[in-house]
Amino acid sequence: MLTGCYIAGMLPLSITLSESKLHMVTVLGSGLLVGTALAVIIPEGVNALYEEGSYHHEHHHEHAVTPTSEALTTGTGGFLPNMIPEVEPHALIGISLCLGFVFMLLVDHCSGGHSHAPADVESNGRQNRGSFTATIGLVVHAAADGIAMGAAAVSSKPEVEIIVFLAIMLHKAPAAFGLTTFLLQQGMQRNRIRKHLFIFSMAAPVLAILTYTSLSLSGQELFSSVNGTGMAMLFSAGTFLYVATVHVLPETTNIAHSSTATADAEGHEHQKKSDLLPLVLGIIFPLILTATHHHH
Repeated sequence: MLTGCYIAGMLPLSITLSESKLHMVTVLGSGLLVGTALAVIIPEGVNALYEEGSYHHEHHHEHAVTPTSEALTTGTGGFLPNMIPEVEPHALIGISLCLGFVFMLLVDHCSGGHSHAPADVESNGRQNRGSFTATIGLVVHAAADGIAMGAAAVSSKPEVEIIVFLAIMLHKAPAAFGLTTFLLQQGMQRNRIRKHLFIFSMAAPVLAILTYTSLSLSGQELFSSVNGTGMAMLFSAGTFLYVATVHVLPETTNIAHSSTATADAEGHEHQKKSDLLPLVLGIIFPLILTATHHHH
C-alpha cells in the first residue's frame, strides 16, 4: 500500500500520464468505493456486530447463572459486566455509518475542501497554506482508509481484505497523483513534495496496523464489548460513502463542465457514456467477487 501510493505520486515528477487514463482509473476507483461499501464492508460490519453481540449475550448469561467465587468474595466482579451498558447491534449500524460520514465532512471543511479536488491554485499569499491543508486533508482520508483495512484484516476473511485493499489502492493512486500535481502547481520544491507524499503514503498502512493491533489485542476485553470490529468497519464504510458520493462521483459526472465552453454537446454525452461503464463495473465487481466466494 505504501509503495503503491508512493510510486503513483512520483509519476508526475518523472513522466506525463494521460489525463484521460487517470480519469478512467478515478472513475473505476469511485465505483469500487461505492460497491465495496455497500456490498462488502456494510454487510461484514453488520455481521460482526451481531456475532459479537450474540457472543457477549451468551458470555453474560453464563456469568449470571454461575458467578465465580472471586466475584462473590470481592463483591465487585459479579457486577463488572453490568457497568458497561449493553447496546443493541442494530442501533449501532446507523450511528457508525453517520459518524464516518460526518467525520469526513468535518475533515473536508477543515482542510478547505482541497482533499479531493486539488486543481484550484490559490493566490501567492495562500499557496503554502493551500499545500499544507491539501496534504493534511489527504492524510486524514488515508488514515480513515487504514481503519477500513485494519478492520477487514481482523475479520479473518481473505476475500474481504482483498476487495477492500483493491478499492483503497485504486482510490489512493489517483489521489497521490493529484496531490503531487497540485504541489507542483504550487511551486513547491521536489524534495519537499517527496516528504509530503511519503507522509500521505504512510498514513493508511500505519493506521491499518494500529487498528488491527488494537482490535486483536482487545478482542476479548473491553473494546470488544462495544462491538469494536463491526463499528470500525461501518465507520470506514461511512467514510467510503462520503468520498465516493460527495467528491468523486460528482466530479466524474460533471467532469465535462470544465470544458463545455469549447466542447460540443455530443462530446459531452460521449464523455458521460464512457464514464458509465467503468463506474458500473467498479460497483458490481465487489458484489460478483463476494457472490462467487460464497458459492464456493
